Amino acid sequence: MFSIVLGTNNRKKGIELAELLAPFNINVQTLSDFENKIDVNEDGTTFLENARKKAAEQARFLNAWVIGEDSGLSVDALDGAPGVYSARFAVFSEKSSEDRANASDEDNNRLLLEKLGDTPLEKRTAHYTCAAAFADPSGNIQCEYEQYCRGRILFEPTGTGGFGYDPLFEIVEYHRTLGELKPVVKRVISHRARTMRLLIPTIVRIF
Repeated sequence: MFSIVLGTNNRKKGIELAELLAPFNINVQTLSDFENKIDVNEDGTTFLENARKKAAEQARFLNAWVIGEDSGLSVDALDGAPGVYSARFAVFSEKSSEDRANASDEDNNRLLLEKLGDTPLEKRTAHYTCAAAFADPSGNIQCEYEQYCRGRILFEPTGTGGFGYDPLFEIVEYHRTLGELKPVVKRVISHRARTMRLLIPTIVRIF
């Protein structure tokens, strides 16, 4: 079995990717599986810049094949915010821009609802972005992809599935939030699933 590393400490993301790669006999680890790892400064201005940086730096340090992934939410009524600051939206907004610690999902969701206020539903359009870059053990990027999932932000959380902004993010065609949809549906329509469906054939071909 071949192994690749998903350059994140988020085990939930690792589980999602592992399920997609299981049929190809490719094992997936996350940074949580390593005692020695580096903290990559995610100072890119786009999701793809951050994905490239995470893939290349972790690959060189771990001497492993690494997927660098960066994803987040962009809300049209907020001029694309929180964008690349999605994971630390509450921290970034309430403290200095130098504070890189992540905020809790609850804090981020609360702040998002506060900023949208009474914006009508038809103007609460948003999209998730997932960018992924695949680096060899020397840190060379072998491929990169970016995909999206479009929806809108509800007025209160619904559903307990997923993570991040999922309980607020409604897929209009399903009349359900990502927090309500079953994992089997998310594996088809989510931004991460769409990106990985482009990435996986390259990984399989390389291995």
